[in-house]
Amino acid sequence: MKLDSSIAAVVTGGASGLGAATARRLAADGVRVAIFDLNAEAGEALAKEIGGTFCQVNVADDAQVTAAFEKARAAHGQERILINCAGVGGGAKTVSRDRETREIKEYPLENFERILQINLVATFRCITRSAAGMLTLEPLEDGDRGAIVNTASVAAEDGQIGQVAYTASKAGIVGLTLTVARDLSSEGIRCNTILPGIFDTPLLGRAPEHVKAALSASVPFPKRLGRPEEYAELAHEMVTNNYLNGEDIRLDGAIRMQPR
Repeated sequence: MKLDSSIAAVVTGGASGLGAATARRLAADGVRVAIFDLNAEAGEALAKEIGGTFCQVNVADDAQVTAAFEKARAAHGQERILINCAGVGGGAKTVSRDRETREIKEYPLENFERILQINLVATFRCITRSAAGMLTLEPLEDGDRGAIVNTASVAAEDGQIGQVAYTASKAGIVGLTLTVARDLSSEGIRCNTILPGIFDTPLLGRAPEHVKAALSASVPFPKRLGRPEEYAELAHEMVTNNYLNGEDIRLDGAIRMQPR
């Protein structure tokens, strides 16, 4: 897919971190970018910076997602690109004991469901909503109607202690990638997924320097945190490389997460 001002894109979780870097990368090629995010202040500022459109949306809310796509398409036309970066974390063991009382505690099921709803179900919700719109477009010269890029995590393969819900949600994204690519193949819509390792995002930015230094040292090479711009470059390649389809690619400096 050749990127220029005739192409529109939607980036969920696009107000910061990996999503913001990807929005900037696409806009640098002239793409008209709609940013989906809850953070109105950051989202509006970035949309102004790149000449895009901000849509305040909770991706776990079906009505809000519908309204956001309607707003984005009214501003830019039907998108050919969907980048799914919205997501949350949260940790607790499957079952555990209180350190003082030794009382047995189960993982709060409402937290498990919330993380799966935001990370996995919302990703699929945006895929279906976007792909349905892409089907209304004529194929480009290379046969592409559209390209979808999802964000999983190395946790999908190296789940750590206390990360069962997050791991399950990200493994689910990996699991749906090839099936979605096959489902949409006859319509010229591709689907790929990136599994980031430890990246220098705003969430990690709140960690103490010694914690970030230890995380950097755990990466085989290069011994540093990933840069959001590096994620954006891989997302850009997944969009523009017409033969890249149905793939899950780790972007992690060869790290393999330890149990804790």
